[in-house]
Amino acid sequence: MSTATRAGQWRHGHPADLAEVAPLPSRRARRLVERRLRPAPWRAAVRYGVWGGGAGVVSFWYVTVAHPVLPDPAPADVVAGLGRLAGLLASYLVCVLFVAVSRAPFVERAYGLDVLVACHRRLGSGAMLLVVAHVVLAVTGRALREATAVWAQVPALLAEPRLLEAYLGTALVTGAGVVSMRWIRRRLSYEVWLAIHLTMYLGIYLSFWHQILAGTQFAGHPVTTAVWTAMHVASGAVLLTWRVVRPLVMLARHRFRVEAVVAESPRVTSVWVRGRAVDRLGTRPGQFYLVRFLDRRHAVTAHPYSVSAMCPAEGLTRFTVGALGDHSSAVAALRPGTRVLLEGPFGLFTSARARGTAVLLVAGGSGIGPVRALAEEFSREGRDVVVVHRASTAEDLALGQELLAALGAGYVPVVGRRADLGRDPLDEQGLLAAVPDVAGREVFVCGPPGLVCSVARACRRLGVRRRDLHHERLSIG
Repeated sequence: MSTATRAGQWRHGHPADLAEVAPLPSRRARRLVERRLRPAPWRAAVRYGVWGGGAGVVSFWYVTVAHPVLPDPAPADVVAGLGRLAGLLASYLVCVLFVAVSRAPFVERAYGLDVLVACHRRLGSGAMLLVVAHVVLAVTGRALREATAVWAQVPALLAEPRLLEAYLGTALVTGAGVVSMRWIRRRLSYEVWLAIHLTMYLGIYLSFWHQILAGTQFAGHPVTTAVWTAMHVASGAVLLTWRVVRPLVMLARHRFRVEAVVAESPRVTSVWVRGRAVDRLGTRPGQFYLVRFLDRRHAVTAHPYSVSAMCPAEGLTRFTVGALGDHSSAVAALRPGTRVLLEGPFGLFTSARARGTAVLLVAGGSGIGPVRALAEEFSREGRDVVVVHRASTAEDLALGQELLAALGAGYVPVVGRRADLGRDPLDEQGLLAAVPDVAGREVFVCGPPGLVCSVARACRRLGVRRRDLHHERLSIG
């Protein structure tokens, strides 16, 4: 079957029954996009930059704090010096966190947004522990210097007005870190958690001024003070630019609005969004946006929704959303004309990763959205495409009719609950029965973390090479 014939088979589930198919990009345009999405060079630059900055902070501490008290430091000097190092490293990690969650392209293309969010959790916990260590070591060092008990220093320190910024900053940063722990966050609504988490920025601001005004390592060092200030200002500017300014510019330039809302299954809804010049966004099938619908129910939160179809000539993009929570469940009640704020596109789950001519796409839940978009692109390119669609019931096979009409026998639905079947439907036995030549295919998996892990494990046991296994978990929160 020719590429043109394959392309003509794809039809989008839009109320107007649009038959528009996105034109296949030229070879030169595809090479440019693939080079932009290639993660290896960016990843090395980001990694070495982070480690180099950390080494610079430790060197600065050694020159300004540790070296002056050598070679025979008193115990109080050692403890107090380590407390200052903890404070400096905590501030540096905060700047790294700002850049990691800024959604700046040069960082997101290196690792992917899901990896960066997981990194944000770990680094955030580390920064909070360093802040606590800074306080404990500073108090202990002062107690050793004055030969008193540690607890006896607390009232005296609390009475010092010059440390007010430090107290407030530490309390706000620590409080935001505590409520972000998984077992606490699950018990809070998103709005309450977000309000508390945003106070962390005020805490960081106060802690920064405490370091500049009270830190002995900055006294008499105007150059290092300027560099430290520039580091915080630059990381904050990156965060502000890509999290606030760019989405607003995109809204003003493209004027995104909800065009139509289509029920694909009892638990899956597609939202068509119309905008101007959407082809300039550079969206690739398999990528996702952080979508914020500007109405009463959704304006506070932005959620990651994958692109399931694109009609550039009509200015339309389709997001297919599974009902996984209050926000995604309420998407079905959206009204046409609602304005939409988009951030993105994000994600490395694209055809740029594919090397072979035979591909297997495995989808579960909302993962059918990006898989459907990838299947269309791979099919237009003339690749041998098989889609395995995992669902609990036949009613949950959202977008299945589109895939069946386009792929025929290449669309393999796998229906059934694990409890009823007595085993994982996509274990080695089930996957081999659905796709006998799975070992010779490049595999793309998208869905809930449990499905991704089980399919990846089965593929490895069936002989799929690690480099031919690509996945994206639908979880970045």
